[in-house]
Order: sequence, then structure tokens, then C-alpha cells
Amino acid sequence: MQVAKLNIMPLPPSDLASRFPKGFEVQFNPNTYSIVKPVTWSQQVPGGADPGGSARATNRELDAPPLVFGGGGARTLTLQLFFDVTEGGANGATTDVRDETNNIVALTRIDRTLQQPPVCRISWGAAEPPGSDFPFEGVVSNLTQNFVMFRASGEPVRANLTVSFTEYIDPQQNKRQNDPDLTTYTPKRGDTLSRIAAQMYRDPSLWRLIAVANNIDDPRHVPLGVPLTIPRQP
Repeated sequence: MQVAKLNIMPLPPSDLASRFPKGFEVQFNPNTYSIVKPVTWSQQVPGGADPGGSARATNRELDAPPLVFGGGGARTLTLQLFFDVTEGGANGATTDVRDETNNIVALTRIDRTLQQPPVCRISWGAAEPPGSDFPFEGVVSNLTQNFVMFRASGEPVRANLTVSFTEYIDPQQNKRQNDPDLTTYTPKRGDTLSRIAAQMYRDPSLWRLIAVANNIDDPRHVPLGVPLTIPRQP
């Protein structure tokens, strides 16, 4: 059985999306990964009145002060990645490990189109149950590179990277998925289903969702001026 590689895909409309239309695979899968999900709670100030108007209990009456929920925070995915080209890398001809690690570095740089680093989708293997860790959409929020072996010429050949992605939720995309008034799209001249899917889902490969919902047989020919139903992304 072929080993499924972890894939990192910059999403449209970033410049890197055209360079890596199917994303790029890491050289070696991580042995471990971690996901942190902050959930904010604050302690009520002893004394006074709570929002319901009743008197709050003091710390002398409770073993711990009451907690007030303050909302959830963005998840952070942290990957420990290993790169090694001592034997020439995947193609047998790579002499500098930075030829591999620079793909990760590019995710930290400002995209000319977006004026910010690109949003990425990180996936690993087959589709997981709903609510699982992957696919994970986020932006690089921290990158540490450690180069640990070098050729006599000074070229690094081995590196350990720690890269953290912070969950990114596009406000317009999130509203579009939850607001009934934003579940249609009226095609313009030059539109294709893949182009519409890239705009609505940030993933052109999801064009089939739109095709099935609107009974379209040919994805290259979209009826102009006729509103299309845009189903929620599964």
C-alpha cells in the first residue's frame, strides 16, 4: 500500500496556488502533530450582581469563583517536519536541503495578489470523519528552521522544521455558508464551474457540488444570467 503523504496546498487566488495547483507533499510525514484549541473563560468578580440581577456568591461561599464563557479561539496546528538530501533527495539530484524547505518558507511571505501570506489547506490521506483535524485551513503563524548537517561546501543537507498554522476562517466565506441570502451565484461571461468553485469555496476541484445541485452536464458551459444554487461545502 502506498503511503499517503501530508500535502500543503496554497489556496486561490494566491500566486502560489498557480505554482502548486495540487499543493506539494512534505518529504517525510511527521511522526507527531499537535492541535491547540483555546476556549476562553473568565472568573466573575466576587460580590456585586450577576447579569440576571441576583447577588453573586462571594469566594467565601464557593470553592471556586463562577466562570463566564468568553468565546472560542482559532485552532493552531503545529507540525514537526524533517528534510534530508544527503542521498540527493526525492529526485536523487538535490544537493541543498533548502530546495525542499523553501516551499515552506514561501508560505510566510506576502503574496502580491493578496497583500498577505496565502491561506493553505493541509490534508493527509483519505477524508476523515466530520470534525476531524484534516483538512485544516490556516496561515503560517510561526516557522523555525534548524539546519543540522552540511556539506564541505557549506550547503545544508538536513533540516528540522517546526511550522505552526493558525486556523483561518474567511468572514465572507463563513457568512456565505450560513446566510440563506448568500447561497446563489449569477454567472458572468467567461465563468466556468471550476472558476466559480474557486471563488465560492476557494477550491476549484469542488465544481461537482455546483454541477450536481444545478443539474449541469457540461461544466465548461454555464448558463449566463441564471442564478446558480451554491450548496454548503461538506
